[in-house]
Amino acid sequence: MSDQANDNCSAFDSAEYDKKIMQTIPYYQDFYREIINLLKVYKTDNLSWMDVGCGTGKMAEAAFAGFDIKRFVFADSSSKMIEIARERFGETKSEFNLCNILDLPYVNEFDVITSVMVNHYLRKEDKILALKKYYASLNENGIYIGFENFLPFSEEGKQLGLEKWKAFQLHRGKTREECEEHINRFGVSYFPITLSEHLEILKSAGFDAAEVFWVSNLQAGVYGIKRKEWQQTWKRI
Repeated sequence: MSDQANDNCSAFDSAEYDKKIMQTIPYYQDFYREIINLLKVYKTDNLSWMDVGCGTGKMAEAAFAGFDIKRFVFADSSSKMIEIARERFGETKSEFNLCNILDLPYVNEFDVITSVMVNHYLRKEDKILALKKYYASLNENGIYIGFENFLPFSEEGKQLGLEKWKAFQLHRGKTREECEEHINRFGVSYFPITLSEHLEILKSAGFDAAEVFWVSNLQAGVYGIKRKEWQQTWKRI
């Protein structure tokens, strides 16, 4: 899914992933914070959770710190990422699945599924197939939450967004060559779609509720709920 000679689909080798991603993605820490904030008002107790493209386990770190977790599945196509996650979290309440997104084997097993900076490596047709896998894997009233790069509606918006993204990376200490290399991956090594398309494919995959809940720069957070009985599920404040 990528032209990179790494041990995963991202631009970075697993050993340097956490450091490099912070230099590359604006507000990256906020992605996890916003997922937690959303779940705190949706569902919090006795959660069965799968993180797709788990990487080194950053989502699991936030999940275990903030919620009552009965089961957490780390899923990734990189054996190195799975190895790092296993070393960090062991086997207590944890399962580790080395697999491709499109081969996820679960049916009606999870309350929460998350994916952070994962699905944009898939072309649109495969994004829909992946979302159908997520939908099938969720229990009734289950929620999928994802963060991805997105494609602006206009060419001007795209170019301005990419230049702003490049400036961020330069400010974070990357060389101009590194910035250019990363920016040139847009639409070549990963395949962003517009915010409207994100909602369309969530609906086409079966999700009853499909929303954009966070946007900044060229990154967005979306969610889909498997059934409409959300009134019985969310935690009223």
